Amino acid sequence: QSWSVLSGEGEDQRSTQAMDAVMKHLVDEETGIIRLFTPPFKRSPQNPGYIKAYPPGVRENGGQYTHAATWVVLALAKMGRNDDAWKCFSLLNPVNHALDRQASETYRVEPYVVTADVYGEDAYAGRGGWSWYTGSAGWLYRAAVEGILGITRINGTLHIAPSLPETWDGFSARITIKGKVREVSVKRTAGSPDVEVSLDGKPLTGKDRAIPFD
Repeated sequence: QSWSVLSGEGEDQRSTQAMDAVMKHLVDEETGIIRLFTPPFKRSPQNPGYIKAYPPGVRENGGQYTHAATWVVLALAKMGRNDDAWKCFSLLNPVNHALDRQASETYRVEPYVVTADVYGEDAYAGRGGWSWYTGSAGWLYRAAVEGILGITRINGTLHIAPSLPETWDGFSARITIKGKVREVSVKRTAGSPDVEVSLDGKPLTGKDRAIPFD
C-alpha cells in the first residue's frame, strides 16, 4: 500500500483507498502496533511460505514488521495526511512503549532502540522482538527527518517541505553538509496548515524551499 504512494506509480484514488485500509485495518492503537497484515495465518490450508511457521501474530505472521511499517509514515506524509503520519510514527517510537511500568512489562525490550518486530496476538501482544535492528532504525530515522520534518537532500540541493501534525507549532534544525552549517526554522502560520520556513533568518519561498548546497 505504501509503495503505491512512494513510487508515484499508483493512481491517486486507489492509493488513497489503500492507505485508508491501512489506517482502518492495520493500525492498532490499542496494541500500539502497525500490523503487516490481518488476520494472521492460523489454520488456513493455503501455504504462504515460511511466515506460517511463526505463531499467529508473531513477527511476519500478522505482527508488526517495523521495516515496512515505517514506509506507512513516509507515504502518509507524502500524501499530506500529517496527523495520520504523526500518529503512526508515535506508535513506532520505542519510547512510547515504556512510558510506565506496566507498558515496560508488556514490551520487554529496550525502549531506546528500534525492534525488527512487535507481536500482535494473545499473551504476547505488544511484546518487542529482535531489538537493535538497524534496518528498521534507519528507516524510522528517515521517516522522522524526511517525512515529518520534510528535510531531504537531492543531489546538491536541500529541500524543506514539512508535514507537521496539527499539534506542532514548528521546529528548528541545524544542518551541516560539507562543512557548511545552515540554521533552519519552521513556524506554523496561525490558524492555517501552512508553514513559514526561514534559512539563517531569511524567509524561503516555493513549495519545496530548495536550498543549493554545492
